[in-house]
Parts: sequence; C-alpha cells; structure tokens
Amino acid sequence: MNLKGKAAVVTGGSRGVGAATALRLAQAGCAVAINYAKDVSAAQASAARCSAAGVQAILVQGDVADDKACRRLVAQATEAFGRLDVLVNNAGTTRFVPFGDLDAVTESDWDRVFAVNVRGAFQCARAARHALAADGGGVIINTASVAAFVGAGSSIPYCASKAALVNLTIALARTLGPDIRVNAVAPGFIEGDWLERGLGAEYEAVKRRKSAEALLNSVSQPDDIAEAILGLIAARKVTGQTLVVDAGHSRGPRLADGIR
Repeated sequence: MNLKGKAAVVTGGSRGVGAATALRLAQAGCAVAINYAKDVSAAQASAARCSAAGVQAILVQGDVADDKACRRLVAQATEAFGRLDVLVNNAGTTRFVPFGDLDAVTESDWDRVFAVNVRGAFQCARAARHALAADGGGVIINTASVAAFVGAGSSIPYCASKAALVNLTIALARTLGPDIRVNAVAPGFIEGDWLERGLGAEYEAVKRRKSAEALLNSVSQPDDIAEAILGLIAARKVTGQTLVVDAGHSRGPRLADGIR
C-alpha cells in the first residue's frame, strides 16, 4: 500500500511502539489519528513529531475498553481525514505478577487486561470496518506478543490475552476479507520505559540476558516493531498472519559453530 495521502488510526499512540508507528506512517505521507488513554503530554509530543513530517495529525483521547470511545475515535478520524485506510490496534495493558503467585492474580486483572488487549481491538475493528473497506480496502495490524506463543511474560492474564489476540487476528481476517487485510506483530523484549517500570531493578539484567540469547544478539527498539508493522501494511497478499519480531530470541540459542 502506498501510504501517501492515506489516513490511519493508531491506538496507544502516545509512546513506545505506538508513537514509533505513528511517526513511520507520517513519514510515509499518511495522516494519523493518535489515540491515547491518559498521558496527554506524551500524546501531544507524538502528534508534534508527526505534524513535523508534513501530515495532518490529530489526538483522540479514549479508553479502547469502552466501545463508545472506539466508535468516537473512528468517527473523529474519518471526519478529520475524509477516509480511513489503516488501523493499528496497539493499545495494551498488563499488571506484572509472578507466574508462581497464582493467588495474586485478581478478577480485575483478568477483566481489565482482556478488556483492553482483546475486546478493545475487536471494538476498534468493528467501528472501523466500513471506513476501511471503502476506497479499495484497508489494513488492520494488531500488536500481539511472543507471550502468546511461549506462555511467559508479565503475567498469566497478559499471555492469555495476547494468545486470544492472535486468534482474533485470524478470525477477523476470515470475516473482513477480501476488502480488509488483518495481521499482527508479536514483539519480544522491547527497550523502553514500559518494561523498565514493570521489571524495576531487574530490567538491565533481563535485557542483557534476552540479547545474549537472541540469534541477532540484540533486543528490539520501538522503531523495529514499527518497521515490521509498515512491512505488513505493504504486504498485499498477507492476511491472517502473526509476524514474530524478537531478534530471533524464540529461535535461539545460536549454534556454537555458527558464523563469527
């Protein structure tokens, strides 16, 4: 897809992968609606970077767990841009809970994580389907996680929610094709404040270990995931797929006699 003159919605677009994706879209000539939940200053900074790339960028506050907020997000984007071609369901949440401490996982953890990570993606896709299907068809990209496949991450509810999102990606691809393609990315360890806050004092040690275990001897930056998202947007014959972006960590370890 040639993104020049197109329009996109990016949920959770104020920081991290969402902000990096919004900027990549803007640099490709795509107008961007940046959704955020709470941090207006970070969202404003993200929008300013997109505007500096020469495209129209708007902010829409809202919690994707709320269906009315999802519908308002799409309505404001289409009103501002006159079209919608790309939806990036990037908004996500978790609570870091040690896997062995099953009693620490609450009902509210399950409800909140699934409401944002799974139901929110569905609600945004539902709200956007008619706008995306116009003008030759559009694209939805969901931000999943390698946690969906390896069953390890910030918490058990988070892993389960990302597995559900991978399944939702397939179901939506079957439902919305041929007019709309639906794919997902599944990042591994991403450098940034989200994991810094969650891992606390263990952050640097975990980052070093993940890098050492990865086939590419590195971890990802938010822009690495954004690059993969734009690649899936451009891949016209790919739908219902989830692309793992983890520097080869899930395919490690490297062979002892590999190329040096």
